[in-house]
Amino acid sequence: MLVHALIREDGTVGADELYTVANTLGMSDQQVRLCVKRLVTEGRFTHEGRGRKAELHATTDTMRALAPNADFLRHAFRQDAGLAPWDGVWHLAAFAVPESARTARDALRETLVRLGGAPLQGGLYVCANTWEPYVEEAAHRLGAHDALTLLTTTDLRRGDTREPAGLARRLWPLQEIADRYHRLSRIARPRLARLTGPVELSPAALLTIVVELAAELTRVMEPDPLLPPQLLPQPWPGAQARKLIARCWAALHERDHGEARPALFRLYADITREAAALGDARRRPPQRPAPAAAGRPDRCPP
Repeated sequence: MLVHALIREDGTVGADELYTVANTLGMSDQQVRLCVKRLVTEGRFTHEGRGRKAELHATTDTMRALAPNADFLRHAFRQDAGLAPWDGVWHLAAFAVPESARTARDALRETLVRLGGAPLQGGLYVCANTWEPYVEEAAHRLGAHDALTLLTTTDLRRGDTREPAGLARRLWPLQEIADRYHRLSRIARPRLARLTGPVELSPAALLTIVVELAAELTRVMEPDPLLPPQLLPQPWPGAQARKLIARCWAALHERDHGEARPALFRLYADITREAAALGDARRRPPQRPAPAAAGRPDRCPP
């Protein structure tokens, strides 16, 4: 996560920045060297130079997978702003992959959970969001598309439970997810205080905060099914934590003076600015129509 968080927009990672931030986070140079060696061996990066003057170059696949949760983070902010209300539809995916394709079967199962699905029965998963494009892409990639069945329903029951919020409590570990968001808030608050305080922060200190926030955000977002607010206890700590994260990234953006920032910094800054604009638009009172000019009828809107 440290190496990925420091990838610049041109796909490079400076070894000097990498070692400096790692040391600040309590990691040893030996840990960094072993991590870099493994990433190069796995084909995720290429390596030029030696020591702190070296530079890593991310491969195309690594750049493509740099922030796979960007779409989901945008969706989460839309939910927080009340712009993605639940339509009452449950989305289901079923598959029957033979034992001879166990690797593909296990990978598809893991993908469904990562996309917010919960198991109902063997080979049957449910999600509260529209996930079909992501599920189909994964099934095609794993060679399991012919074994996949997709369907939707508004009538879902488990035992005697059919009320949507009650089903959500039974199907997803909501308390565990809430605890992760409480942790994210505890980490974000002191960093927000530093970012909005009067003390100047060095480039290394800013990079360290970027890495810490990105790592914690990833830790909590990856297992979060992003259930609609209608299915969650209120107030939901996820919305509160994301609001803090958005303020942190806004403060980081204000301290940006054109240096080569990590790509994640730009991406998350863009997403949080979009979220702020959504919130402003939602809070803005509706405009009263202007009176029609004398002797002319009101024009219909386009």
